[in-house]
Amino acid sequence: MLDIILPVFVLIGIGAALQRKFSLDLYTLAKINIYFLVPGIIFVKLYEAKLSWDVFQQVFIFFALFIVSLYVFSLLASLLFHYNKSMKVAFSNSVLFYNSGNYGVPVNDLVFRHDPFALSIQILILTFQNILTFSYGIFVLKAINGGKLKAALGYFKMPVLYAVLFGVGLNVTNIQLPAFIETPAQYSADAMIAIALLTLGAQMAQLRFSEHLFSVYASVFIRLVCGPVIAFSLVLLLHLDGVVAQALIISSAMPTSVNSSIIAQEYENEPAFATQAVIFSTLLSSVTVSATIYFVRILF
Repeated sequence: MLDIILPVFVLIGIGAALQRKFSLDLYTLAKINIYFLVPGIIFVKLYEAKLSWDVFQQVFIFFALFIVSLYVFSLLASLLFHYNKSMKVAFSNSVLFYNSGNYGVPVNDLVFRHDPFALSIQILILTFQNILTFSYGIFVLKAINGGKLKAALGYFKMPVLYAVLFGVGLNVTNIQLPAFIETPAQYSADAMIAIALLTLGAQMAQLRFSEHLFSVYASVFIRLVCGPVIAFSLVLLLHLDGVVAQALIISSAMPTSVNSSIIAQEYENEPAFATQAVIFSTLLSSVTVSATIYFVRILF
């Protein structure tokens, strides 16, 4: 709690305080994160990664099974609570999209003491999460009112996709970047953690409570409690161990992503629920993520 979670919440608190004091332009901050900082760190870490193909496959298979499992849980909850189509999508997004970037990366960095191997695993999760959020996440929201083809094509405008392709491509081909490209790329990656947490705090300072509290509690329970339990089961099923197992389980415990609230507001799909899911899951994660880290270190 003191060494890992508190430093994260200090920066979130600073972001919230700055937002209260100066009314920061959240639209600009969000764009800086999505179009500059996140692609920057994804590109740099994939370019520098020393991951074997086996580890990449393990992380991908784990992530795919994890997302499918979470979707099943969210679908069962939606059927149980008789949600309409829009609420079903919002509830599913709040469970599937977790904060693997501006929360998960700092936590990983602190837990594993700047271990590049562990951070590379988190970057892979971040990459897969961004692809999922800005493809499937936007697609299902747009599909509620039609426009499926436009939703699918919209993903190709996102720089994350090209950061992944260039990062992996240059890594595999062992091409050395010139200093005038590598240095600014490294600067953007280094800036990601502080600015992302500050942005998260500023965004949370703008969020408001209203309704759907029971649904919020259900979403938070699946995201923060069921998520790590499912991840633990998958790690055992896939016979994973050591740093890989620890990093994957810890990554699964992250709270609901702010992006789920952003896209819910942009497409006017249950924004009140999406907002509250982010607030409650982020606040309660200080306890659940700490507990997950504690038990993972014992078990693995």
